[in-house]
This record gives sequence, structure tokens and C-alpha cells, in this order.
Amino acid sequence: MSFLFDYWFIWLGILIVFSGLVTVNQGTIAVITLFGKYQRILPPGLNFKIPILEKVYKTVSIQNRSVELEFQAVTLDQANVYFKSMLLYSVINQEEQTIKNVAFKFFSDKDLMQALIRTVEGSIRGFVATKRQAEILVLRREIVEFVKEQIDQSLESWGYHLQDLQINDITFDQAIMDSMSKVVASNNLKAAAENEGQALLITKTKAAEAEGNAIKISASAEKEAARLRGQGVALFREEVAKGMSQAAEQMKQANLDTNVILFSMWTEAVKNFAELGKGNVIFLDGSPNGMENTMGQIMGMLQMKNNKKPE
Repeated sequence: MSFLFDYWFIWLGILIVFSGLVTVNQGTIAVITLFGKYQRILPPGLNFKIPILEKVYKTVSIQNRSVELEFQAVTLDQANVYFKSMLLYSVINQEEQTIKNVAFKFFSDKDLMQALIRTVEGSIRGFVATKRQAEILVLRREIVEFVKEQIDQSLESWGYHLQDLQINDITFDQAIMDSMSKVVASNNLKAAAENEGQALLITKTKAAEAEGNAIKISASAEKEAARLRGQGVALFREEVAKGMSQAAEQMKQANLDTNVILFSMWTEAVKNFAELGKGNVIFLDGSPNGMENTMGQIMGMLQMKNNKKPE
């Protein structure tokens, strides 16, 4: 015990030295004052200050900080707009003058936060007051750029920098929201009606084109069929004429009456009428006199045809 009392001044010196050691956490910078006046800054890690004389006035955070804002603004056409946003800011750099501004510009962090929030709100309100409510929803980027341009200079004098301003939500009074919904709904119905009309027009146009093409195809097919039928009838008549001419020539050589050919054609026709009539009624005089009259008419027609042939 006597050793402790004899060398008390040594222990006092050791205690004073250790009281001058200061640990500064990572992400912060300590501001040192001497008799209340700014002296210097201490970086993160273990540092030494003059015991008793120097004091740690404040530790300044150099990390990013954020704050959420909710406020109201009024547009040019007197519509209330409600904003929800997030503000991200930080100390500009770790230079001594910047840290001094951060440490001494405001009495407390509460005062800094109040000034920062009011500055941002005032800038946004000033921008919104020049726009109509219909324009606000599509001007998020313009609002952010305007706010940054307006407050960057003020924040720099305080030692801070606005990194980002995110406008998360923009709403209006319920009556305005309802009217906007009705406008959107009516526009959608109008667009749907226009699309439906266009679709119906296209459908009818395509149907008309298809019908026209079908008529053209049918007419072309009918024309071709008629042409083929005509050719078939002509060939049939030509073959019949050749056959009758050959038969008549052979009968003449045999000294037979050529009227037998006509009689054979007459009986063949009566037979076909009976077999292929399918219930249709055909009035035909089958008596010998009727046959004679019919044969006479046929012979007359043949005679007239032969008389018309050029000599």
C-alpha cells in the first residue's frame, strides 16, 4: 500500500493519459473543441486528445440517412395533392470544412431535420402550384429534378448532399379520384367500342370479299361447265350424224329404205322415255299416224337443212 501512496503521481499521470484516449467508430468523425472553440477532427479508430482541456463536442455520421415525408400541396386549379416520399441524404465528404458545417450549422439533429423537411416540402409545393392536377401524376421525374436543383445549394452550405428523392405515392381528394376513375373508364369504353367497330368492319369486309370471290369462282366454273356441255353436245351430234350417214349409205348399197333408221331412232326414243322418265309426264302420240307425222316432221327438218347447205 505504501508503494501506491508513494508513487501516486505516476498513477495519476497514467490515468490522465488513458483519459485522453478516444475511440471513434467506423462511419463517424469526432469534432474536438478546446475551451468551447473548434480545434480539430478525429477520424475513425483510436485517437488521442488533450485530457481535461479538449472535449468531444459531437460525433458526425458520414453514412447515408433517410427520412419519410408526408405533406399536402395545392395545384393551380385548386386541387389538393397528397405526397408520400422518401428523402435520402448524406454528408458531402470528410473534409474538415464540411464536417465543421455539419457540426455547427444547427444546434441539434432535430433542427437540421426540420429545416431539411420544410425546404423539400416548400420546393415541391412551389412546383405543384404551377401545374394542374391532371399533369401531376406524370411529372414525378420533373418534380424530383426541380427539388434537387432548388435545394442542393442550401444543403451544400450545411455540409449535406441530397442523393435521392423518391415520390412513392401521389393521391388526390376522394371526389377527384372518383372523377378520374370515371374518365378512365369512359375512355376505356370508348376505345373498346372503337375496336369493336373496327373488328366488325373488318369482319364484314372480309365476308364481302369472300362472297365476291365465291361468286367469281362459281361463275367461272359455270361458264367452264357450260362450255364443256356445249362441246359435248356438239360432239354427240357430230357422232350421231356420222353414224346415220354411214348407216344410210350402207342401206342404199343394200337397196333398203333409209326410213328404217328414223323408225329405229323413234322406237329408241320411246324406250328411253319409258325407262328414264322418273315419273315425269310426257305426252307422246305413239300411234302409227302419230309416228308418221313425227317422222314427216323430222324428214322435213332434214330436207330444210340440206337445202340451206351451199352448193
